Amino acid sequence: MDALRFRLKIFIFIFLIILLTGVIGFIYIEGLTFVDALYFTIVTIATVGYGDIHPVTYTGKVLSLILIICGVGTFLGVVANATDLFLSKREEKIRLQKVNMALSLFFSEAGTRLLKIITCFDPALESLSNKLVVTNQWNRDTYKNAHKYINDYNYKIEIHKGNLEELNAFLKEKQVFLLTLLTNPILMEHEAFTDLLRALFHLSEEFEYRYDLKKLPDNDYQHLSGDINRVYGLLVQEWFIYIQYLRENYPYLFSLAVRSNPFNPDASIIFQ
Repeated sequence: MDALRFRLKIFIFIFLIILLTGVIGFIYIEGLTFVDALYFTIVTIATVGYGDIHPVTYTGKVLSLILIICGVGTFLGVVANATDLFLSKREEKIRLQKVNMALSLFFSEAGTRLLKIITCFDPALESLSNKLVVTNQWNRDTYKNAHKYINDYNYKIEIHKGNLEELNAFLKEKQVFLLTLLTNPILMEHEAFTDLLRALFHLSEEFEYRYDLKKLPDNDYQHLSGDINRVYGLLVQEWFIYIQYLRENYPYLFSLAVRSNPFNPDASIIFQ
């Protein structure tokens, strides 16, 4: 996309230089007015050639030939690149819609519940929750400040504070669903979400090799803490992106997400 924009800018710049050269040239060489010079330059470049205005001097004819040779190719380059950019934007929009549909499905089926389970491990959850109680009154600056906060937040869980058995059971329950998402080719383009799914599968695999999560050495608990921390950080980031997308595109889904906010202890689906 960026390459297309850059190439289009180059073609537009060259086209404007050719257009300006033609206008100035016909004004001084053929003695045309500015409007006539602009008109003749454009119809020459566009190869329309109405014949109502034509060069009468040798130099003017040479200039016309140069405009036809250089201008036509440049003009076609502008049109072709503008069309490519338009189609690319359309394809990108469709791709993003599909990615966000998959994200919506993930949080509806698993993501929100996962956050509720994992946040129980966070001893500093209150400070994070205070920043993520999203409301309809949030503006662009509020989202910006909250995004900066979660980027800088120290995701450090306390493994004995939460319920490892509940987390393990939930991951087992959703394993087929998560695997289906991981094989979705659309999501492979969304690297952060793919990293989240891989982190979830790795955590699930770590649990699978341990028969009793209540009786593990401290070093092993520390290792599991690192795996949960990785999932926690990625999950919060994706949730925040998901919330912003819903607010901008689907107000009714945003309302449900706000009423089921895992960071809001007072959140309730039921309207009070």
